[in-house]
Amino acid sequence: MKNLIAPHGSDTLKPLYIEDSSERSSLIEASANMPKLLLNSAAAANAVMLGGGYFTPLSGYMDKKNAMSVAESMLTEDGLFWPVPIINLSIDIGDLKVGDDVALLDPNVADTPVMAIQKISAIEKLSDEEVKYMANKIFGTTESDHPGVANFLSLGNYLISGDIKVLNFSYFPSEFPGTFATAPEIRSMLVEAGWNTTVAFQTRNPMHRAHEELCKMALNRLDADGVLIHMTLGKLKEGDIPGDVRNAAIEKMVELYFHKNTVIISGFGFDMLYAGPREALLHAVFRQNAGCTHLIVGRDHAGVGDYYGPFEAQEIFESDVVKNSLRLKIFSADHTAYSKKLNKVVMMRDVDDHQKDDFVLLSGTKVREMLSNGQELPKEFARKEVAEILMKYYQSL
Repeated sequence: MKNLIAPHGSDTLKPLYIEDSSERSSLIEASANMPKLLLNSAAAANAVMLGGGYFTPLSGYMDKKNAMSVAESMLTEDGLFWPVPIINLSIDIGDLKVGDDVALLDPNVADTPVMAIQKISAIEKLSDEEVKYMANKIFGTTESDHPGVANFLSLGNYLISGDIKVLNFSYFPSEFPGTFATAPEIRSMLVEAGWNTTVAFQTRNPMHRAHEELCKMALNRLDADGVLIHMTLGKLKEGDIPGDVRNAAIEKMVELYFHKNTVIISGFGFDMLYAGPREALLHAVFRQNAGCTHLIVGRDHAGVGDYYGPFEAQEIFESDVVKNSLRLKIFSADHTAYSKKLNKVVMMRDVDDHQKDDFVLLSGTKVREMLSNGQELPKEFARKEVAEILMKYYQSL
């Protein structure tokens, strides 16, 4: 993998998953006699990402000093660039104490099996004001209407820090076979494909014509070897399309409308934060760890509602701390849409002679309404074969 971009903050990837099956079995056996902690979904997602090497070079959950430092300045106490605190917050710690090896239970799988072992290095109680301060730095707001903020403020006040050993990747391998992959696995795919320049496309939604053409624009303009279409497989907000439906739609689009060997479809086990600029940076960090050289950052990347300016997620990459830390570069994009004037999909900023009516534009609400009613989407907006998959889903609701 010597030709691939180096991981973030390290010469090598540092996945925390225990590969050795006998060591893993003995840890699972030993966990029966350990104190237990049922994780929330956010902490479980962090464990999956730590296990998969996506959060290289972190070795576990951050303590209060590091979490606050990252929230404030995007740097750990040791000066490592990191955009979002990676923490294990809990409402109740029971009898846990510093020095314990604790079995972390998976909240997203029936019977809550052990998913990781944590060596507790500190247990610190945050005040409500400190939790809100951290939320404000991560999300840019403390309004509870923001789904990321609402979730963050519900996680609890006890911060449990320490290194972890990950024993499984939760429900992701079984629910998304052939799609879920770790950072080392994606690097292996890139080596096998012979790609050195790889563009990552982040998505939590199915891809319409505009997304398809945006990936092709990035491929061509960057003279890249290929695109990694990299899906969020974790928990989304209400109304977002389930991962299996999105996966099927994207696979059909790639099969029919991309040149062979120019796309790898994969997914990662993380819950959406909807944190806009900060989340865009986190997306960049773990795409670098996966071997990508570029990340497409579009208008309102990882945003929700009107909480972020349209290009804030791009502008944050111009800050010195980011430029001095990340090797990965971004491909800055505007909205893409089909131009009736030019009979092709264009980036809106590239056609300053166009008015709104010159584009084929549909709101998400309109798309859902049409699909639910069995109406075909305009061919300029969505590929017929993709729309059929989505229509079947919406009509099943």
